[in-house]
Parts: sequence; C-alpha cells; structure tokens
Amino acid sequence: MKIAIIGSGYVGLVTGVCFAHIGNEVICVDNDAKKIANLKKGIIPIYEPGLDEMIKANKKEGRLAFTTSIPEAVKRSDCIFIAVSTPPKDNGEADLTAIENVAIQIAKSMHSYKLIVEKSTVPVKTGIWVEHTIKINHFKNVKFDVASNPEFLREGQAISDFLHPDRVVIGVESKRALNILKELYAPLNAPIVVTDIKSAELIKHASNSFLAAKISFINAISRICELTGADVEKVASGMGLDKRIGKGFLNAGVGYGGFCFPKDLDAFISIAGQCGYDFSLLKEVRKINEQQKEFFLKKIESALWNIKSKSIGILGLSFKPETDDIRFTPAQYIVEKLKSEGAKVRAFDPKAMPKFKQLVKGITFCRDAYDAAKGVDCLVIITDWPEFKNLDFARLKKIMKQPLIVDGRNIYNKETLEKLGYRYFSIGR
Repeated sequence: MKIAIIGSGYVGLVTGVCFAHIGNEVICVDNDAKKIANLKKGIIPIYEPGLDEMIKANKKEGRLAFTTSIPEAVKRSDCIFIAVSTPPKDNGEADLTAIENVAIQIAKSMHSYKLIVEKSTVPVKTGIWVEHTIKINHFKNVKFDVASNPEFLREGQAISDFLHPDRVVIGVESKRALNILKELYAPLNAPIVVTDIKSAELIKHASNSFLAAKISFINAISRICELTGADVEKVASGMGLDKRIGKGFLNAGVGYGGFCFPKDLDAFISIAGQCGYDFSLLKEVRKINEQQKEFFLKKIESALWNIKSKSIGILGLSFKPETDDIRFTPAQYIVEKLKSEGAKVRAFDPKAMPKFKQLVKGITFCRDAYDAAKGVDCLVIITDWPEFKNLDFARLKKIMKQPLIVDGRNIYNKETLEKLGYRYFSIGR
C-alpha cells in the first residue's frame, strides 16, 4: 500500500518504518525541516533499538521517503496516518491544534479517495471533529473515511511491539475502511479488535490509565511494606502469579514518567470530567505518583543526614531504559530538587545525556557510571539500564567518598551489598 505518516516523532517514525519493513511504500512527514533533512541523511532524531538499521535498509529498498510537504504526501498516498503530538494544556486537557491543522491540510490536498487514520492518542469524539474539519475544508467532492488505530508501542521495545502486537485495534465506520486496515495489518498475523471510532479512542486512554494505576498501586504497597517490614518484591511476585492480575507493571520504584502515562492520565481525567464523571480514582493514581518522587528524595536525605554540599552521583536520566526520552522523567524532578538543596550532582546515562543537558543546567555529566560515582557521598539509581546491574562494586567502593547507594529501581540485592560494606536503601524492602 501507499502510506503517509504525518508526524515523525517516536510513534510516527517507528510506525512508518515498520510499515515499510512489511512491504509498503511509506512517506513520513514532519514540519521540522531540520529533522527531515537529517532523516534523509540517515541521522536519526531518537534512540530506539534497531530503528537506525531498519531505516537505512528500507531507504535503500526505496520503500521509505521523507518530506516536509503534506500535499506531496497526500498526493502519493491512499492511507494517511495522523501521528502528530497532542501535548497537555495547563489544565491537563489534550491540545489538539496540530490534529486540526493537519486535517485542514489533508482536506485541501485530496483529489481522490483517502482513508485518514488517527494514530495519535486523542480524546474520545476526536474522530467526529476530524471528519467535520475535513468536510468543511474540502471542496473537490471526493469520498474519504476516518478511522482510529491507536498505538501501543513501548519505547525501547517499539519495533517488537509493532511487529508482534498483543492486538491491533481498529475503529471504523465503513466496510471500505475496515478492509483497507485489515489488509494493511494482515502480515502481522495479530488479533484484530474491530470497534466503532469512539470505542477505539477510549481503549487507548483506558489502557494507559490502567497501567499507570498498577504502578501507583504497587508503589503505595511499597510504602506499607517499609512501614511493616515486608518485602514489596515478594508481595508483587505473589500478586503477579494470579492470572487476573499479571506480573507486568508491578515493579515498585520512583514513579512513572515519559510522555504517555502522565499526559494520557491527565487527559483522561479531563475527558471524564467533560462527560460529567469525576474520575477520582485516577486523580489518586496521579497523586501517589507525585508523592513517590518526594518520598524518594526524603530517602536520599535520610541516608545522607544533610544534602547541602554533598556530592551525589545519579545513574539514569531517561524515564526508562533503552530510550533517550526524558519527557516527564522522574530524574528531572529529583536532580533539580537536589540542586536546590545545595548538592553537587554528577550524572550519567547511556543515551539521554545530550537531551538532558538542554533541560537541566549546573550539573556534571560523566563519561560512565564509575566517573559519576567518583568522590560522591551517595550513588542514586533512577533508571534501571541493564549495564548498571553489573557494576564492579569493589571498584565503586574505592572511588566513592562513602559506600552509600539509594536504589530507586530495586536492581541490587540488599544482603550482597551490605556484606560488601555498603549502606543500601531501596524501595519497599
């Protein structure tokens, strides 16, 4: 098929490249001229394992192209995916300005039937507005359909998630749209959930909000574990073996971050409120997540006695491993708070430092984990990158000012570190 992907961020770029990988002719669009110029040169704006090689391979095969022109992309495509950003407003509501602007440009560029697909995470009923916007800005009287096809890609595992999905959700209002999307996704041999457009839009927000609720729930349990002397990892293991609950998203830590969970949770609370329902459960999920970061800071302060003038090493700046994404990362809040208390911060992340340097000033960025630990009073784990799990603790102990680790991801064994002479603090253990 001939496909256009409008918006070449994390979702749009991965989606476009994967569609090309399974044999389609794809053109990716973005209004950032520098980004498109770099993509044409093979310079990738994000880190996602395997994406670089996949882009090069599909460009070489002639299945993948890049442009800043929506009219060009619409002309060359039969199926158009909207994958632009829907950032939060100050009140938590999703800003759909980019969706509207893209719909207007599509409408003015259509000369034949097109299927316009929402891939961005949008509030329920957005499909109605997309259809309305195209109708009032389209004067050539050609037919079109609007559909919803929410994404469920995890950063760091996005390519695998696309090619081997748990399910593909398709929200449609016509058989023609359904048949096109079924044919498009047929190579994946994945379960297809067919709904109306409104239900598909809700599935995305409901899914992310539920996962955020699981994280906040286990973080609340971690607080109870510390108060009672229980072990949150054993509690989570016992819970997760129940098939009705499942093991996923039951890892206690410093709280969730990234662009999706905080934004989508706020948006869903706003959506529910506009519909007349006070989603107080999700408000508490959000509250617990914010409290968890503050709780972790107090854990660092308690371990150090006083933070002022202390040197603190930070391992991990991205919101999760295997990505350079620092949007809503807990690391920003923690680092800025430590700085405000007078700490000297040294930090290392395998991929996220270039972006974090633009976000937070006044800290020392290091070449590796050992450099970050040099001369520090405390080493803090914020992101559970695999390489942090296999550090040489004998070497660390020699270069740290004092052997103290505060682990926000529970990646180390408490007894092992204490036998090595460390003071070790973790979450809910």
